Amino acid sequence: MEGAKKPIVVVGSINMDLVANTPRIPAAGETLLGRDFQTHHGGKGANQAVAVGRLGYPVSMIGRVGDDAFGEQLRAGLQNAGVDTSAVVTSPGASGVAVIVVAESGENSIVVVPGANSLVSASDLDNHLEKIRSAGMVLAQLEIPLETVFHLAAVCAREGVPLVLDPAPAAELSGELLKNVAWFTPNETEAAFFLRDAAGSSDVATGQGLIDKGVQGVVLKLGARGAYVASTDGVNESIQPFQVRAVDTTAAGDCFNGAFAVGMLMGKGPVGSARFAAAAAAISVTRAGAQSSMPTLDEVMNKIDTAND
Repeated sequence: MEGAKKPIVVVGSINMDLVANTPRIPAAGETLLGRDFQTHHGGKGANQAVAVGRLGYPVSMIGRVGDDAFGEQLRAGLQNAGVDTSAVVTSPGASGVAVIVVAESGENSIVVVPGANSLVSASDLDNHLEKIRSAGMVLAQLEIPLETVFHLAAVCAREGVPLVLDPAPAAELSGELLKNVAWFTPNETEAAFFLRDAAGSSDVATGQGLIDKGVQGVVLKLGARGAYVASTDGVNESIQPFQVRAVDTTAAGDCFNGAFAVGMLMGKGPVGSARFAAAAAAISVTRAGAQSSMPTLDEVMNKIDTAND
C-alpha cells in the first residue's frame, strides 16, 4: 500500500472456529438439528490481523498456537493473508477453539476455549519489543490473559505507540490500563458492562461515560446502527451504517477494528477511519466465516464510492 510505513501489530488470540449453522440459537437445554458444519480460522486477534492483511497493510501477529493439528493450519492461514507470524509461538497442547452457532438471521452464539492463548505472556511481549516499538498502532483484545494486556498497555504507553483495545469478552479493567488506551472499541453490550448503572441514555452519553473512565478515544460499534466516535480531542460524530443483508455477523467487530487501524494509518482521521471500518464490516457480514469474510481494500473503497453516489 502506497505510503505505508509503520506496520500494525496485533497481540491476541488465534483460534479454530467450529461452526454449526442452525435455524435459530437454541434455548438452554434444547437440542436443534443443524443445517451444516464447517471449520474456519478465527480468534479475535487473528481475525483482526487478517482484516489488516487483506486490506494490503503490513501486519505482524504476536500470539500462540498449540502443537496439535490445528496449530499449523492456523499459522498457515495467517501467512496466506499476508500476516508476519515470526512472533507466533507454538506451545505444547491444544490450540484455542471457538464453538459457534450461527442462526438463519445471521446472529450468533459463541463459546471460546482458550488453549494456547492462555499462555500468551508478558515475556512474549518483551521478547518481541522491537516489533511493538516500531509499530504505527497496536491492536489487542481480551481473549488472552488480562495481565498480559495490562503489560501491553504499559509498554505501548512507554513506547508512544497508540493502543486500540477491543474489550471483548468484557472483563473488569483498571483505570491504570484504560488511561493507556488510545481507542476503546466496545459494542453496545460491552459498553453497558463497563458503565453499569451509569449506562448512557444515548450514544453521546455512552461515549462520554467511557471517556470519563480514562480512555483517550471511543468508537462504539453499533452493528446495524453504524458507529459513534468520541475523543478527548473533541471528536463527537455518528457514523451512518451501510445497508446490507447480513448472512453471518461472526468477526464483524474484528473486521471493523482492523480496518479502523488501517484507516488511521492511511491518514483518514478518526471519523473517516470509522466510516472506512463500517464499510469493511458491512461487507464482512454478507459472507460466512470469520477470516474468510474479510474484504480487500478495493472492495471497501468501492462500497464507500457506491454509497456516496
